[in-house]
Amino acid sequence: MLHDPAIAKTEPADLPVRELGYLPLENYAAIGDGRSVALIGTDGSIDWWCVPNMDSPPLFDRILAERTGGCFVVAPIEDFTVERRYRENSNVLQTIFTTKRGRARLTESLNSSSGGRLPWCELARRVDGIEGEVEFGLRLVFGTRADTICPFLATNSNATTFNAGSVIGMLRVSPGVELTTEDDLEIAGRFRVRAGEREIVAILAGEDEPLTAESVEAIDDRIDITDAEWRQWTEGLRFEGRHRAHVMRSALALKLLLYSPSGAIAAAATTSLPEGIGGPKNYDYRYAWIRDASYTIKAFMRIGAMAEAKAALTWLIKRLDEHGSRVCYRLDGRLLDEMREVDLPGYRGSRPVLVGNQASEQHQHGIYGDIFETAKRFTAGGNILDPRSAQVLARIADECAESWRRPDAGIWELEEQEHYTMSKISAWQALARAVELADDNHIPATCRDRWARSRDRIMEWIERNCWSEAQQSYVMYPGSDRIDASLALAVRFGFDGRDRLEKTLRAIDRRLGRPGGLHYRYNGVEEDEGCFLACSFWVVEGLALLGHREEAERRFDELLATLERGSGTLPEMVDPDTGIFLGNMPQGLSHLALVQTAATLEGHDL
Repeated sequence: MLHDPAIAKTEPADLPVRELGYLPLENYAAIGDGRSVALIGTDGSIDWWCVPNMDSPPLFDRILAERTGGCFVVAPIEDFTVERRYRENSNVLQTIFTTKRGRARLTESLNSSSGGRLPWCELARRVDGIEGEVEFGLRLVFGTRADTICPFLATNSNATTFNAGSVIGMLRVSPGVELTTEDDLEIAGRFRVRAGEREIVAILAGEDEPLTAESVEAIDDRIDITDAEWRQWTEGLRFEGRHRAHVMRSALALKLLLYSPSGAIAAAATTSLPEGIGGPKNYDYRYAWIRDASYTIKAFMRIGAMAEAKAALTWLIKRLDEHGSRVCYRLDGRLLDEMREVDLPGYRGSRPVLVGNQASEQHQHGIYGDIFETAKRFTAGGNILDPRSAQVLARIADECAESWRRPDAGIWELEEQEHYTMSKISAWQALARAVELADDNHIPATCRDRWARSRDRIMEWIERNCWSEAQQSYVMYPGSDRIDASLALAVRFGFDGRDRLEKTLRAIDRRLGRPGGLHYRYNGVEEDEGCFLACSFWVVEGLALLGHREEAERRFDELLATLERGSGTLPEMVDPDTGIFLGNMPQGLSHLALVQTAATLEGHDL
C-alpha cells in the first residue's frame, strides 16, 4: 500500500546528514505564495528563497553555497529526530521535532490572505510545544549574492529592517523569542516551548517598496487562513480514484509554480541544481517555457483547475503575439537577459551556477505542437478563443507549415541542430490540431488546406526517414541509432501507427529503462545525469493508452514507490543507482506528468 504523499516521514534512523554542508535534495519541501517559492530542509533550514519573485535574485541561497549562502534556520539546539508532512490538501508544511526532553511542531507557510495574495512576502514559522520542553535556536543569515551586495541593518523609530540589494525586510518574533545577535550579516536568537506554548518567527519582505510592520498575531492567524485557502482550492479540483492523494500533491506543487501576477508558469523554482553531482548540467529553470506551461495547462484542465488554465493560456498567446514564437520568457513576459555565470560553488560543488537560459535563443518546433494541442483541449472543453488569439494561432500555424523542414534544437534543447523525430511529430501535431480548430471555426481557415497538405507531408517524411527496422523503433533523428524517450509522447499526441508506437515504447524500455520504473532521456547521457521522471510517466501513460492497462498500473505504482523517499516535492531526475534526487525542484514536468498519467489510468478523457 503506497503512503499518502502528504505525510512523508523521516524516521530516527534516517536523519538527514549534510554532506560537505549540503542536504540531499529529497530532504527539501517547497512552500509558496503564488509569487515566490522557498525550499525547507528537514533540519529546519530554509536554504532557497527568491524575493519577491521566483526569478528574482535569492535572499537565501545556501543550497548553492553552503558556507556563504543565506539561510533561515529554526531548529532544536540539541539532537533531534524528524517527522514531516504537509497539511492535508495544503501547501502549509508541518515538521515535528523530537528531542530527549520533548516534542514540538514547526508549521511553515508563505502566507496569503482571505482576499488572495498579499502585496508583500510573508514567510511565517510557528512553533508549538507538544510535550516536555524543547529549546530552539534561530539563525537568519543574509547572503551576499556571490559578494555582489553588502547586506545591512537599519533602525528607525518604528523597527529594525534588513536590506539586501533591492530587498527590504524585517524579522518579526513573538515575546518569548530572545535575540542574542543582531548585525549586518546575521540575526540569531533562542527560545523554548513547553506543551501548549507557542512562539512565532516570521519575515516580511518586499523589493524597493514601503513595508507594512504586521503584528505577530496577524501573521500567526494568516497561517491558518492560508491553509484554508489551499484546501478550498484543492476541494474544487475534479479527480477521484486510488491515486487522488498523489494527484492532489502534484496539483499543489504545480500551483506553486504559477506566477499569479501574470499567469505565467515557471518550469521549476530553482536554478543550477545539478542533473549529475559534480557535473556541468546545471540550468536556470525559473522561467516560463511554452512547452512546460502548455503541458501544465492541459494537466490543470484535466482536473478542473480552469481559472489557472485560462490565465496561463492567455499569458502564452499574448507572449506569442508580442515576441513571436520563442522557447521561453520571463515570468513578467519580458525576454530573458543573456545567460551569465554566478561565482558560487554550486550544490555539492556542481558548477556552473547560472542565471538565464541558453534555450531562450534556440528554435524548437515543439512549441508549435504544444500551443496548438493546448488550444484544441481548451476549445474541446466548450471554451472560446477570442478573435485576436485566433489570428495569432493562425499566424503560428503558417509559420509551422513554412519552417517544419528545418533542423532545430529539439525537445532536449541540444546544441546540435538535427531533424529530431520528436520535433517533426510536434509539427505534425500542430498542423493536425490547427486543421481541426479551423474546421470547428475557432481560428481563421484561410490557409486550412495548406496546413492539411503540410500535415500529411510531415507524416510521410517521418515514416520514410525516422523509423529504423534494425532498432524496431523510431529513432532520435534520421540516420541515428539512438532512442529518445520523449517519443512516448507521440501516443498521447494521437500520432498514427499503433504498431510502430508500441514497438518504440518497448525499445525505450529496453535501451533506456532502469530499475524502479525509471528511464534516461536518450542514449549517451547515462554518465552525466539521472533518469528523467517525466519520461517514465510518459511511457506508463503510453502503455495505458495503447491498451496495456494492467501493466501500466503496476509500473505506475513502481514509479511512485521509487519516489517515496521525498516529501512529495518532485525533482527533475533521480539517480537510478542511489535513488537520490537530481535537478531543479519542484519540477513542473515531473508533477504534471504524474497528474496526466494518473488521470489516464482512471479513464479520464484526454
